Amino acid sequence: MTSHSDHETRLTFQETDEAGNPTATYVYSGDVASSITSTAGRVDLISSSSSTSWSGKLLVSSLSDVFLPSGYPLSVSDDYLPYQIFDSLQAFCSSIAGLLSSRAVLQGVGVGNANASPTSALLLHILQDISGRIATICFAHRVGTALEPECKTYRLAADVFNDVAMILDCLSPGVPAGPPRVVVLSTAGVLRALCGVAGGSSKASLSAHFAKWGNLAELNAKDSSQETVISLFGMLVGSVVISHITSFTTTWFILLLLLSLHLSMNYAAVRAVQMTSLNRQRANITFSALLDSDKSLALALNLDATPTPAPIPTKTKWTILTPAQVSKHERIFHRDGALQWTQHSDTGTITHHLGSAQIGVSVSTFLGSASSRSFKHTLPLERLVAVFANELYILFLVPTDTGGGVKWDASILLKRGCGVGQQLKGWVHALLAARVLGSMIGSSVDVVLAVVEGTLALLNSDARFERYLTGLKRVGWDVDIAALETRGGRRIAI
Repeated sequence: MTSHSDHETRLTFQETDEAGNPTATYVYSGDVASSITSTAGRVDLISSSSSTSWSGKLLVSSLSDVFLPSGYPLSVSDDYLPYQIFDSLQAFCSSIAGLLSSRAVLQGVGVGNANASPTSALLLHILQDISGRIATICFAHRVGTALEPECKTYRLAADVFNDVAMILDCLSPGVPAGPPRVVVLSTAGVLRALCGVAGGSSKASLSAHFAKWGNLAELNAKDSSQETVISLFGMLVGSVVISHITSFTTTWFILLLLLSLHLSMNYAAVRAVQMTSLNRQRANITFSALLDSDKSLALALNLDATPTPAPIPTKTKWTILTPAQVSKHERIFHRDGALQWTQHSDTGTITHHLGSAQIGVSVSTFLGSASSRSFKHTLPLERLVAVFANELYILFLVPTDTGGGVKWDASILLKRGCGVGQQLKGWVHALLAARVLGSMIGSSVDVVLAVVEGTLALLNSDARFERYLTGLKRVGWDVDIAALETRGGRRIAI
């Protein structure tokens, strides 16, 4: 901002931090006549803080700079602060509970017992370490692909593993010495190793979600600072707790109370996260609401009608749920690969279990499921390939009788070069086809092929699915993140 007078020019520089908060104001004053030939002038600093230099607001601002990412809150997603609050509370409870379990382990290995052998304690520690390392390798191989798409599930599962390990540690002093105690402590070591893999990997995915400015490294560094302070307070409080609580009953009461609070805070933390990637469960919730609201798809769900679909209206009002809305309906622990149709109404939500789906399967798995005893003759593979000639996936469904009615199991083959959009289309196609087949009478190969072909035509009509993706991007979904495959997938070339 510049103001002019007859003999003086004045420049005002407003300084802000990365989040746009004012930090200082500089005012330059100089003479117009002399400013051309001279650099004479004066700069005055006007502080933006209050007259009280160490006010509460300044203290909070200083702590924010130390423990929160630079540019907060603009540099992180909206769900960062609620998650961090609950995460800090659970870390505090875990620190105190950890001290109680550590004391039990020391008692179990013989601390305070003159007959205990240091060599035996060392060998037990080595055995625990070996068991944990082997478990780490096996667990990472088994669920490594699922850790990112299902990061909320594994973030909470990690703390369940850790809490069970603490309980086993506290049980170890009461277990007879020898093989039984070795088994208990080794199992605790394995669970703690699983916690490390699941917790570390899922936390990395959550940090990537929170970081909006590409500030992932700084966000992790600040998170470490927060954990350090919380753990320090937890150790200080825990030192007082373990020095005053020595009885068996009181120890277990405090331990179970802390672990209950620990899991409750963890559950609240992951519930606060609003992921923007579409994994299997979020795709079910989002697209079931979207397909339900698309009135031009009513014919596909009207199983008795067979006329040609009506033209799609130029203006269609669709129900597109935001990541925040979907997170309210999301379950932390859910059945992997389930095809579920969620109907939303003013009275609540109703979830219909349609069956299951596998994506990225091998050809042998695809043909094996399609050639099951549910059908009396083999699958006409030529016709199926022709139907999906212009798609980068192939879909087929088979019925299974679960006792509560016929459910449909979908298998999705992915062609070489299949991108995230086509994977998502294959999953939505399986969901829609299972919804239609679930209300039909009869389950022959011809019926399934007719439904698969008809629902594909509806998704392709007037670029319907592409317009779906555009609408999802508009409300905040990131449809470029691959989050549907939870196992190592296969690709085919025809």
